[in-house]
Amino acid sequence: MRDNAPPQQLTFDLPLDPRYGAEDFLVSPSNEEAYALIEAWPDWPDTVFLLRGPPGSGKSHLASIWATRAQAWTVSAADVGGSNVSHLISNGALVIEDVEREAGRDEAALFHLLNLARERRFPVLLTACGGVDGFGLRVADLRSRLRLAPGAEIGPPDDALLKAVIVKLFADRQLGIDTSVVDALALRIDRSLARVREVVAELDRDALGRRRRITRPLALAVLERMEAADGRQEAGEEAQDAEAQDSEAQDAKGGDAKGGDAKGRDADPPDEGVV
Repeated sequence: MRDNAPPQQLTFDLPLDPRYGAEDFLVSPSNEEAYALIEAWPDWPDTVFLLRGPPGSGKSHLASIWATRAQAWTVSAADVGGSNVSHLISNGALVIEDVEREAGRDEAALFHLLNLARERRFPVLLTACGGVDGFGLRVADLRSRLRLAPGAEIGPPDDALLKAVIVKLFADRQLGIDTSVVDALALRIDRSLARVREVVAELDRDALGRRRRITRPLALAVLERMEAADGRQEAGEEAQDAEAQDSEAQDAKGGDAKGGDAKGRDADPPDEGVV
């Protein structure tokens, strides 16, 4: 039997640069507090502000808007080191992204930078996922300083924002989309803008590869496939964790057994002269 389905087209997964202009930011109840914080600059009551929110929630977008207005440099927390603190504050304003990431983070240098920022009235905008207590900070003074820093939190997207972001991401890819597709995705997708980006990118690849327009059935099929793949990955990770725990338990038992044998060998031999 012949397969009448159109042949799949070779696709190239080219990166799509995010658009971080002020006109591209979509304001909703979930992010309006954070947006108001950026809009209030330079009338900030403090020099250091902490912008928190889940991955893909728009922290970097808001930080980029503020950086443009304040003419600030943008660096990651891992870029802050003892040798470059003076250089970083020489610009007059600074964005420090991903403060919660422990890899490469110099806590002493970061604390020194924040102190200098306060002394010199140098504005610093920090971004992070989650609360300060989850940052794994070892320097108590830095932890206390960040706890006291004013700021704003971006919450999970509401329905209106979720649908607006779906439409915008397809438009960024120059794809028109039917409202039935938007409604179906918004109803079933995880409440995460990062997840929305993943789904839109996968739908774009799938539709281009099949030379098909994006319809509601196609969108639901791709979403179901992605959820199944996530489930398999999660199951595999759980199995690996269980295997590792079993291996550790076996190693511990083996160590106890060896320890017991050694104790038995080290014990005094019985007095063979006694009958």
